[in-house]
Amino acid sequence: MKKGMVECSVCHSQLVYPPTKAVSKAYDRYRSKVSSKQRVLNVLLVVGDCMLVGLQPILVFMSKVDGSFKFSPVSVNFLTEIAKVLFAIVMLLIQARHQKVGEKPLLSISTFMQAARSNMLLAVPAFLYAINNYLKFTMQLYFNPATVKMLSNLKVLVIAILLRMIMKRRFSIIQWEALALLLIGISINQMRSLPEGSSALGLPVATGAYIYTCIFVTVPSLASVYNEYALKSQYDTSIYLQNLFLYGYGAIFNFLFILGTVIYKGPDSFNILEGHSKATMLLILNNAAQGILSSFFFKYADTILKKYSSTVATIFTGIGSAALFGHTLTVNFVLGITVVFISMHQFFSPLSKAKDEQENGVLEQIELQKDHRSKDSSFINMAAGANEEASHRVGPDEREPLLPR
Repeated sequence: MKKGMVECSVCHSQLVYPPTKAVSKAYDRYRSKVSSKQRVLNVLLVVGDCMLVGLQPILVFMSKVDGSFKFSPVSVNFLTEIAKVLFAIVMLLIQARHQKVGEKPLLSISTFMQAARSNMLLAVPAFLYAINNYLKFTMQLYFNPATVKMLSNLKVLVIAILLRMIMKRRFSIIQWEALALLLIGISINQMRSLPEGSSALGLPVATGAYIYTCIFVTVPSLASVYNEYALKSQYDTSIYLQNLFLYGYGAIFNFLFILGTVIYKGPDSFNILEGHSKATMLLILNNAAQGILSSFFFKYADTILKKYSSTVATIFTGIGSAALFGHTLTVNFVLGITVVFISMHQFFSPLSKAKDEQENGVLEQIELQKDHRSKDSSFINMAAGANEEASHRVGPDEREPLLPR
């Protein structure tokens, strides 16, 4: 390989060696053996994510009383993290009971401490998620549920840029064009979506909404990329053990936010169950299931696939909000959804990544050919050595004893 170029041993053509950054050897082995079961898993993840993500803004909207929340959003986030921690513990116990003989025990102190040291990076996305979970409630004060879902799709472009910067992931020109189409679809839906004459936090609604939108898009995007990197960098670690650390960090950060609220508002605000209803309980369960499903996306699939699957949930959110709350499905919304679906089809089309796959396929063949040649040459050397020893004639000097007479 010279200057990033690889020469094919068959046709002697020069190929650009992809400067990809390996996340972990275990994940690279897993990625090279994608089976039909993995494709089925991806479909199930997308279907489940569409249902949960599409339902989440509706439950948040149902939790509002007279246009505001009677409960502390931080308390919902804290209870959600506790629910996810309990789920991770239960699944870890079940996984430990079904371990094979000779495998490293999951519940040993040494395994737990070693995994805790290796997965300290999960504290970063846990902190960012704690901030993002609060922003979800704040965004509901500015936009209706369908609009919130469309705005959240802006994360796809930010995630793609962060994946390129942090994980050195490559995207083709067609895929970047698909992301541009996604932004166009979102912009079409956002025409005249802001209520006129309203204000919040002393700022005009447009200014406050756009500030929260920038934070709402950047923070979870950075959290998703770091989460994927942290989970895949320790791919051999059980996902339930990793989730235990991730959700444990999240519970700690949300509890610190609750203590900050107590210090600011007084001891009366410490009641984390105050103002909760059946809708908020369903919201907690939905958020917990959504977070658990996201961890499977980040470890076994892809962050882009997760965000595009959330985009599909927009149509369910729009129809649900129209049926339950009387929100109107405008022509802009229908056109925006159409462009978003075209963008998704273009991004995941085989034509958009055929060039990279062909290069990677040829490079894999080159590596296999090199391995075969090295094995063949070693076998030939061994055979030649054996023939040389067999045909070697012993000279008179070699028959002499080594010890002195």
